[in-house]
Amino acid sequence: MNIQLSEHFNYKKLLRFTIPSVIMMIFTSIYGVVDGFFVSNYVGKIPFAAINFIYPVIMILGCFGFMFGAGGSAVIARTMGEGKPEKANGIFSFIVYLSVAVGIILAFVGIVFLPDLASLMGAEGQMHADAVVYARILLLGLPFLLLQFEFQTFFVTAEKPVLGLVSTVLSGVTNMVFDWLFMAVFHFGIEGAAVATALSQVVGGVIPLFYFGFSKGSILRLGRALPDFRALFKTVTNGSSELLSNISMSLVGILYNIQLLKFAGED
Repeated sequence: MNIQLSEHFNYKKLLRFTIPSVIMMIFTSIYGVVDGFFVSNYVGKIPFAAINFIYPVIMILGCFGFMFGAGGSAVIARTMGEGKPEKANGIFSFIVYLSVAVGIILAFVGIVFLPDLASLMGAEGQMHADAVVYARILLLGLPFLLLQFEFQTFFVTAEKPVLGLVSTVLSGVTNMVFDWLFMAVFHFGIEGAAVATALSQVVGGVIPLFYFGFSKGSILRLGRALPDFRALFKTVTNGSSELLSNISMSLVGILYNIQLLKFAGED
């Protein structure tokens, strides 16, 4: 039985509606663990240090997806509640298309300035080279990572949280399978780990695109964008708390890594 946002929520319905999103976030957090497991066992300690060192930078850029998702969902849900489904879908499409453009711009900027940033953070030698290679490959999939993060919230707004969980699980399984294939079987090294994660980001971003683009049963549909800049402003301001809270966690990780590298080295 589907639960609609317009229903009265008791504790049972609330748990049924939110548990898929909770599991989804836990599964998303496994990505770095999976890469670390295979890299540490099949590539070596310096590449393992490199991915832990640079991964928070990727997450900071990916956090813009949480901003678009959390902020946009509030605006879209309100518009739907006002009985304006066409306008809601236009704003939804505008936010999704804009987030893809933002992801492409951030990826380009990241690829260009990544070597200098890694040096500024204290990486040197082989660790610096591995960190740059790993992150540059991941940045190629950054637009899809933004989509994956924002669609986690949009699936809830579309009253389909279970589909969001399925999409995330498929993305995670893709990461695990290709990590094993690229490193344990073909021995592609840290590049294999990065490609596996980038492919999982593509899966996590493309599956929702197909659903919202072609499903006739969804209350949210991708189509013609409505460039509503007032709605965009509300999206950015509403989602800024999600953006900053996620950035702060990654920033703490970066500061820890800088200090660990300074006092303990790559080991």
